[in-house]
Amino acid sequence: GKAYVREKVCQEYKILGKENFRTLTIISTSRKYSNGTFQEIGHLVREIVSLAETCCADGADPSCYDAGSTALSDKSCGADSPFPAHPGAARCCGQQGLERKLCLAALRHPPQPLPRFLQPSDRELCHAFRLEPREFADRFLYEYASSYSQAPLPVLLASTTTFLSMVSTCCISPAPTACFLKEKLERKTLSLLTLTSNRICSRFSAYGKDKASFSSLALLAQKIPTASFEELLPLAEDAAEVASQCCDSMAEDCMQKKLLEHTSRVCSALSAQDRRFAACCQGKNLMENHFCILAMPPAPATRLPEPPEPTNNELCAKEGALHATRFLFELARRHPNLPEAILAKLYDSSGKLREECCSSKDPSACWDSKRQRIAAELFPFLAKADQLCGQYHKLPFLEFKKRLRDSLAQPEPEPNPAPLEQLLEQRASFASSCCLSDAPPLLCASKV
Repeated sequence: GKAYVREKVCQEYKILGKENFRTLTIISTSRKYSNGTFQEIGHLVREIVSLAETCCADGADPSCYDAGSTALSDKSCGADSPFPAHPGAARCCGQQGLERKLCLAALRHPPQPLPRFLQPSDRELCHAFRLEPREFADRFLYEYASSYSQAPLPVLLASTTTFLSMVSTCCISPAPTACFLKEKLERKTLSLLTLTSNRICSRFSAYGKDKASFSSLALLAQKIPTASFEELLPLAEDAAEVASQCCDSMAEDCMQKKLLEHTSRVCSALSAQDRRFAACCQGKNLMENHFCILAMPPAPATRLPEPPEPTNNELCAKEGALHATRFLFELARRHPNLPEAILAKLYDSSGKLREECCSSKDPSACWDSKRQRIAAELFPFLAKADQLCGQYHKLPFLEFKKRLRDSLAQPEPEPNPAPLEQLLEQRASFASSCCLSDAPPLLCASKV
C-alpha cells in the first residue's frame, strides 16, 4: 500500500544520500526503459529525485509523497508526457490511484537485442570527462545500464561505480596509460560478470526456468557430444537455478558466488572427459573459466547412431516431458551447429505436440501422423539449418555469402516464390545474428 511504497523510497533515500540515490535511479530507470532516450530518462530521474528530496525530508507532510506520486503518474499519462514511451502505458492509465501507479511502476521495455555500449579510447574518455564530468557520468550510466539491462542491479551498480572511479582516478594521474592498464586488470572479473550475467538473465527472462535449463543442456551437448544426458542434465538444471535465484536478487554477491560454484561443478564433471573443457578450467580465475566455456565453439560433428525415438506411450506417460527432452538432447548433440533459437522453438513445439496428442481420443494415431511429418519435413530442415550455421562459422563472410548464393540458385523441386536476393539477405542476416553462441533470444525467435 501507500505507506509501504513511501517508506521503501524514503528509507533508500536516507541510507544512500541524494547523490547515490540519484545514481541508482539513473541505473534502475535506464534498465527498465532500455529503449528510452537519454533525455526521456533524464526527465524521469529529475522527477523521482525531486519527489524523494521534498517528501522524505524530516517534517514533510505525510500526504506529500502520495500527492507527488499521483501528480507524477498523471504526467506519465498525459498526451505530451516527456517520459519513455511504453505500449503498456495506455492500459495502466485506464486505472486510478494506487493501481495506476503500481501498474506504471511494473512496466519494462524488452531488452535490447545487442548491447550498444562501445567503450571509447582512454584519451576520448578523459576528454569527455574533463569537459563535463557530471554529464559524462550520467550518459555513461544510462548507456551502460540500458545496454546490459538484464544484468542484476547489484552487478550493474558495482560495475558502473568502479568504471567511473577508474576514469576519475586515471584522468588526473601523471601516468594515465599505466593507471588505466592497472585498473582495467582489476575490473576484468567484474566486467566479465556483467557481460555473462546479462546474457544468462536475458535468456532466463525470455525463456523461463524450464526452457532456460533445456537451453543450457542443448548448448553443453553441442560442445561435448560425448557426454551423456545423465551427466549434463544436472549441470543444466543447476545453471537455471543460478539464474532463478540471482537475476532479480538484491544480494550483492549472489550472481558472482553462485556462478563460480556452478563453474566449479561443470569443471569437475567435464574436465576429465574433454581437453577443451580441461583447458578452460585450468585458470585460477573461475569467472574467466566460465567465460571461456561460454565462448567455446561447438564440437566438430561426431558419428553417432540414430537416436532412439521415444514411444507413444512414453511421451504420454508421467515422465513424458523428460523423454521428449532426452530426444531433443540427442538431436542437439548430432547437430552441433544448430542455433539455439531453433532448439528453443523445438522445445516449445514438443510441449504443444504432447498436449495435443496426449489429450486426443486416439493418442497413438495422432503421434503416428506427427512422426511422418517430422521425418518428411523437420529432419531435412534441421540438417539445412545445421549446415547453414556450420558454414557461417567456418568461412569468411564473403565466401559464406557466395556459397549461400550458389546453393540458393540451384533449382528446388518446388521453386520458392521469394526472389533470390531476398532469400540470400534473409538467410545471411539470420546466420550473422543467430548462429552465434550469444545470439539474442527474442530477436532470433522471431527470425526462425
